[in-house]
Amino acid sequence: MFKSMLKAVATSASVLVLCAAANAADYNWTFQTSETAGEPGFVNKQKWAEAVKDMSGGRIEIEILPLGAVVPHTDTLEAVGAGILQGHLTDPSYFAGKDPAFAMMGNLVGAWSDPFELLGFMQSGGGNDLYAELVAPYGVQFLGAAATEPEAFVAKVPIRSVEDLKGVKLRAPEGMVYEIFQKAGAAPVALPGSEVFTALDKGVVDAADYTVFATNQAQGMNDIAHYPLYPGFHSLPLIDISMNKAIWDGLPDDLKAVLKASVDVFIFQHVYSVRKLDAEAVTKAKANPEIEIINWSGDERAKFRRIAQAEWETWAAKNDMTQRYYDAVVAYLKGRNLL
Repeated sequence: MFKSMLKAVATSASVLVLCAAANAADYNWTFQTSETAGEPGFVNKQKWAEAVKDMSGGRIEIEILPLGAVVPHTDTLEAVGAGILQGHLTDPSYFAGKDPAFAMMGNLVGAWSDPFELLGFMQSGGGNDLYAELVAPYGVQFLGAAATEPEAFVAKVPIRSVEDLKGVKLRAPEGMVYEIFQKAGAAPVALPGSEVFTALDKGVVDAADYTVFATNQAQGMNDIAHYPLYPGFHSLPLIDISMNKAIWDGLPDDLKAVLKASVDVFIFQHVYSVRKLDAEAVTKAKANPEIEIINWSGDERAKFRRIAQAEWETWAAKNDMTQRYYDAVVAYLKGRNLL
């Protein structure tokens, strides 16, 4: 009797294993992001992975990992090419040390006032083709670009104009953002994002280029820096969705189509979910009488853009790809009366 029971259990276990194997995904991948777990962007990227699974009928499963989970955020490009990661969803600006074109394509400061302006350029102005060409030597297949809302600006002092930036100690990442704020008269300080709150709280800086309004509000930035600038005037980062080229080449055509289509789904889901979160966060901030939300006039935004444009030209001269990207962006903006 006991032996019969053991045999029955063993048989059931074997059936379960066979069923699990039959239902297992054909492809299991790990993609690393540039956000910490729980941030709106990270949650949306998890939803993208779920959409890929659903759209592929369960044949593709992607685990989304937070910033630094496998490699530093500056190293995901090589990690994807080497197969250490199968893909990433990240800001190309992190790779500026490898090629200045990554800085321009990742965040052309002052260029875009709405994510769909940037996405329009990527899809119809030549941006996608240029970016795919840029990453190809790294063994990476570019799937598509997404974007977030314009970043808000955190400030402990009222900054109502470009003139008010003069002498302000503000956090900015190294590279183009840093240099543009410096040319606008500010005194930028290069700090990692993890140190922004403490630096503001202790007076190391009086303002910061950080992220979208909703995240700033959720992390308490506006509670210690009472003069946020919103809507943003400076930074609108690109989101690069890419994967290992060898894996991509080995996929059947129907799954390639699924991955491409999933990026289109992600674009709208991400933009509008962050837009909704921003609106809710603004309502909360306005309920605090100590917080004054400052919205720059069109004239002040134009002044900042002119400063930024001079820096675009400087970066354009760095190599052939930066020049080609600059030419394409300027042609696109001029053609739509956006410059």
